[in-house]
Amino acid sequence: MSQPSHSLRQIPVVVLAGFLGSGKTTLLNHLLHRSGGSRIGAVVNDFGAIEIDAMAVAGALGDSTVSLGNSCLCCAVDVSELDLYLERLARPSAGIDVIVIEASGLAEPQELVRMVLASEQPGIVYGGLVEVVDAAEFDDTRVKHPEVDRHLALADLVVVNKLDRVPDAERVLGLVRSLVDRAAVVPATYGRIDPEFLFDCRPSEERIGQLSFDDLHEHGEHGESGGHGHADHLHAAYDSLSFSSEVPLDPRRLMEFLDSRPEGLYRIKGYVDFGAYDVHNRYAVHAVGRFLRFYPEPWGPGDARLTQLVLIGSGIDAPALGKQLEACNSDAPHTADEHGMWGVLRYVQDPEEDLVEPPA
Repeated sequence: MSQPSHSLRQIPVVVLAGFLGSGKTTLLNHLLHRSGGSRIGAVVNDFGAIEIDAMAVAGALGDSTVSLGNSCLCCAVDVSELDLYLERLARPSAGIDVIVIEASGLAEPQELVRMVLASEQPGIVYGGLVEVVDAAEFDDTRVKHPEVDRHLALADLVVVNKLDRVPDAERVLGLVRSLVDRAAVVPATYGRIDPEFLFDCRPSEERIGQLSFDDLHEHGEHGESGGHGHADHLHAAYDSLSFSSEVPLDPRRLMEFLDSRPEGLYRIKGYVDFGAYDVHNRYAVHAVGRFLRFYPEPWGPGDARLTQLVLIGSGIDAPALGKQLEACNSDAPHTADEHGMWGVLRYVQDPEEDLVEPPA
């Protein structure tokens, strides 16, 4: 299913955080080389005068790189200044599909998220907080930086990196899962996670002209090893569910489902038909972690009136989630009461407002 195409296309902005040495730059470079044809713009922030992180990714990003350098992003850049960089990357002429803010290892993730949510740039939308954890140093990191527990509680997705370096991987994964608040926890080595977790990859047939980074990477893997590369196994890290219904959904039931969505369910995307509750519009839905937003879109004259949703997560029970969504079907699809949509409309951005807070 294609990504919701609201009248105003909004580019997801992903905040990539984690302490020094956790593997953030490695993960970003992996996404650049495994973008599925999508174009990634990056705001690279490095603490110190020599911008090592920016140097590491600049060759791949070229003009799409915005390096702030010399200070921590969350401390040195106010909202209006960050908006200048986001505006540059969100211009249609740039052709960017997703923006990644790679924070300094000393950054405060909560402040970065607030800056994105408070952005006055209408062309972007919050794409989640990804916290990268060094599994080999996790116990020591918690001793030296006890605030890591708070950071994990704020995250929408946690990547437990360098698991190949620890003898007790399951213990570390279990400990991390005990510290998150419904976030998806994904094991990784060398920062290798499937980009579909974070953004919708363009179909490969859309790529024309010169070889993409994906093509070059694939040739390198097959050429050097004579076999399949690590990307062949990435999908094992997450589960997905596609849901479709010809019966309109009851808005109250859907909101109950969304308010109680389980641990590990990271992304929800698609369209919802609320039937008689709004006969003129379908509702594009964008959810990442605890963040939720609906976008009403007029039905076209030839549109099939369907609900179509895709759910992506780690360790989720897809059949159970499918049954829960089926239970959201309306018992009386042709009738509606005047208050039924109030829960949904809380998450429709008012054109006069710039900030929509994620649900508590």
